[in-house]
Amino acid sequence: MRIATWNVNSVRTRLDQVVAWLGQERPDVLCLQETKVTDELFPRSAFEDLGYQLAISGQKAYNGVAMLSLSPLEDVQIGFDALLSGDPGAAQLSEQKRVISALVEGVRVLNLYVPNGSALNSEKYPYKLEWLGCLKRYLAIQGDQGDPLCMVGDFNIGPEARDLPDPGRQTGGIMASTPEREALREALGENLSDVFRVFEPDTGHWSWWDYRSGAWDRDRGWRIDHIYLSEELLDCATGCVIHKATRGNIQPSDHAPVVVNLAWPPEE
Repeated sequence: MRIATWNVNSVRTRLDQVVAWLGQERPDVLCLQETKVTDELFPRSAFEDLGYQLAISGQKAYNGVAMLSLSPLEDVQIGFDALLSGDPGAAQLSEQKRVISALVEGVRVLNLYVPNGSALNSEKYPYKLEWLGCLKRYLAIQGDQGDPLCMVGDFNIGPEARDLPDPGRQTGGIMASTPEREALREALGENLSDVFRVFEPDTGHWSWWDYRSGAWDRDRGWRIDHIYLSEELLDCATGCVIHKATRGNIQPSDHAPVVVNLAWPPEE
């Protein structure tokens, strides 16, 4: 099973690029973030024509997540409040369309678009920390359900110095502050592992290049798009790759797809 994640920064703007990549790579599951379109205007037919089933949760101009799968999408859950119905903060945090999950071939695939936070002195920064705190509570319930979990998405956090191009200058700032990193680590707990780092321990591997400041031309990106696996899936992982070349497209997304290969279901 091949599971991919890609922040496309507007699915309609990048539709031809996504369709072309799907035709070439044919992942079993593709999770999209920043689709930036309401559900009724989502370009469903372009993906259905390729044999993909869809689950979508979008809003106009901002945010939005979607899942495409060659296999049936079962038990689709949208928003934090799908699992946290009694949680006072979950409903409010679910107003922004950032969370969607489904069972695919017995694997719970969870697709997230974590808030950026904007700046440390922005009102969006405490919102990001609150969101990550809710994610921790959400994952605790998800873990109790016992499904093998593959959590993917744009996390808007460089977890370690090796995930930043200039850690001496950038550590402590937005997307690399101690509170953000600690909140993510607490949400992950002991059972979720960053599969990319199992195969690529070194720095210099980026998934996002800012449109500004010539980041792509200078290859000064960040690794903020992640795939986390529960223990039983980690044992099945055979590789994890960033498809960097897509960032060189004409009018590209500022993110590149990340793909994990799983030997799933495991042989008995």
